[in-house]
Amino acid sequence: MKSITLTIICLFVLNSCKNKAENPQEKQIEIEKTDYTSFGNTIIADDAIAVASMATHYKTMSVGDSINSKMTATVNKVCQSKGCWMTLDLGDNEEVMVKFKDYAIFMPKDIAGKEVIINGKAYVTEVSVDEQRHYAEDEGQSTEQIASITEPKKTYSFEADGVLLKQ
Repeated sequence: MKSITLTIICLFVLNSCKNKAENPQEKQIEIEKTDYTSFGNTIIADDAIAVASMATHYKTMSVGDSINSKMTATVNKVCQSKGCWMTLDLGDNEEVMVKFKDYAIFMPKDIAGKEVIINGKAYVTEVSVDEQRHYAEDEGQSTEQIASITEPKKTYSFEADGVLLKQ
C-alpha cells in the first residue's frame, strides 16, 4: 500500500514539473535595447519628448524665452570645422540650432541623418548677420552664399549639456 501511495505522489510531482504549453493567443513582447554613444553629461533616454511636441513649444515662445527640456530629433547638419554645433530637424522646414554648454562637447562630423537625444535648455534668439555668416563658413558654404546673408533672423536654439547618439 505504501508503494502505491509513493508511486502516485511521484507521478503528481513529475507531472507538476512538466512545462506548460504556451497559449497561442498570448504574445511575447520583445523589448528592443537601443545602443547610444554618450557625449557631455550622462543622460538617459527616458522621458525625452518627440520633436513634434518641441516644435509646438518653440512656436509659442518669444525671443528671450527658455525652457529646460530633453528631446529626440534627427540631425540635419554638423559643424564641419570642429563638430561644435549641429542643427536638428523640427519638421515643416524648421530646424533648431544646437550649441553645447561651456563649449564642452564636440560631435562627430558625419552624423547627418542620425537620431539624437539632447538634454538642456531650449530658447529663442535673434542671430546677427555676422554670426550667421560664421556658421555658414563652418558649414563650408560658398562665398556667394555667405554674402547673401544680409538680415538677422529669429532662431530656435538649444544649449545642450548632454547628448545621446543612436547607433
